[in-house]
This record gives sequence, structure tokens and C-alpha cells, in this order.
Amino acid sequence: MDWQGQKLAEQLMQILLLAFAVVAFATGYISGSFQMMVLIYAVGVVLTTLVTVPNWPFFNRHPLKWLDPSEAEKHPKPQEAVSAKKKPAKNMI
Repeated sequence: MDWQGQKLAEQLMQILLLAFAVVAFATGYISGSFQMMVLIYAVGVVLTTLVTVPNWPFFNRHPLKWLDPSEAEKHPKPQEAVSAKKKPAKNMI
């Protein structure tokens, strides 16, 4: 799953869960059944999981182009700079 696919999966999850929560609450309120509300929301969670968790092809529309290993050897990693110890600041009061 690429970066845009992760963003899409997150947005789909939020939208679907919110939509199922609203529908479940409205149905439960109108019918006066807490059990119906929980059942509808549980079905929504399962459907949302089936849509967002698997690595579906539409989540892979923007694949990353990795550097070829032979090219990576030509460009060494940058060295970390060793920083000198900082002197404690004197409080001038």
C-alpha cells in the first residue's frame, strides 16, 4: 500500500464508520431498539474492515520508485556530524 493509498484507507474508514454510526443511531432511535443499533453498527465495522484492511489494488495506484542497489552504492550515506558540547549558559541577572 502506497502513501496515497494509506491516506485513502484512513479517509474511507472515517467516512464509513461515521455513516454507519449515524444510520445505526437513527434506526435504533426510531425503532426504540438498542440491539438493532448495535447490530447495524457492528455490521458497519465489519464492512469497513473488509474495505480498508486488505491491500486492494486501488490502494496501490502510486507505487514508490526505489533506488536500484547498484545506484545506492554510488551514493554513500551522509555522515552524522559530531556536535561539540555546548557550554552551559550563564544567567545574567
